Amino acid sequence: MSLQNLGWDSFFESALRRCAGDRPTPGRIAREDAGRYLVLLEEGECTAELAGRLKHQAVSGAELPAVGDWVALRHAEAELPIITEVLPRKTVFSRKAAGVVTEEQILAANVDTVFLVSGLDHDFNPRRIERYLTAAWESGASPVIVLNKADLTADLASAMGEVEAIAIGAPVVAISALEGGGLDSLAGWLNPGSTIALLGSSGVGKSTLTNALLGEARQRTGSVREGDSRGRHTTTRRELVRLPSGALLIDTPGMRELQLWGEDADAGSAFPDLVELARSCRFRDCGHRSEPGCAIVQAVSRGDLDPARVAAWHKLERELAHFARRHDARAQSLEKARWKKATRAMKQHPRVRRWS
Repeated sequence: MSLQNLGWDSFFESALRRCAGDRPTPGRIAREDAGRYLVLLEEGECTAELAGRLKHQAVSGAELPAVGDWVALRHAEAELPIITEVLPRKTVFSRKAAGVVTEEQILAANVDTVFLVSGLDHDFNPRRIERYLTAAWESGASPVIVLNKADLTADLASAMGEVEAIAIGAPVVAISALEGGGLDSLAGWLNPGSTIALLGSSGVGKSTLTNALLGEARQRTGSVREGDSRGRHTTTRRELVRLPSGALLIDTPGMRELQLWGEDADAGSAFPDLVELARSCRFRDCGHRSEPGCAIVQAVSRGDLDPARVAAWHKLERELAHFARRHDARAQSLEKARWKKATRAMKQHPRVRRWS
């Protein structure tokens, strides 16, 4: 297995050259198990541990290896290989970790394409798709909206049209992972060495799609509730697997919620039509609610624009503004923690002066 088949390219090669010491061994994180990592190598795979230095220097979980990361390894006799560096990430799909603490949780790293999976059953929700699209565009990866369970909708054309209207710039495909229908439409993204992440809510069929693409029942699947088609988390951890096509797939646990992360996150990335329309407003600082000459308000009044889409845009903007305020405070706290760690390390290992 060549490194290129694992997604290696000149970007990571350049980063590896900057690592200190002798040239380390490059590897890619496939899975984490209780502090140990399954790493894919050119010659196979191994289980590795994190260097103590990396553990002590990290001030947040986002600085530790995540599934999809490329890392530098040092081999030692009679010991597990040691991860000495996490190479820079080309793309990263993050969210705010669940709970009240403002902390980044990395879902997948170095992803080329994100399959945003949504079920065409009772859980079909265009507003949720808009949120996932925003996060996907911010990650740096290319989003593809995959409408699963096409066999369960009575009007596929209508559902496709509704999603295509909000998925500006992102392809939309309909499949039935359970029955195998439409899987050929995904082949264009499943190229050797490319990395795809599956993201979506619980019960949308990500595990079923993973099994269909693998050609074997590797991931456990479960039923969904009849009333709302929501499911339990059948995938409990992120894992990087190779597909028969040579592509690499990261399946992720279903998410009850997706709170956006990123100081540069922009609600307009998933609402480019509204951003463009807003340029025609009479006032540059228009709030797009009740101001005179507002192009957004006028479009809603004419019936040209869905008011629910505008409401979702406003909601996302409020959330990102709130996040920005909390993120600034979190950044200051992390910087203080970093300085404390550096000062403590200097006190524990003072520089020895030599006098001639």
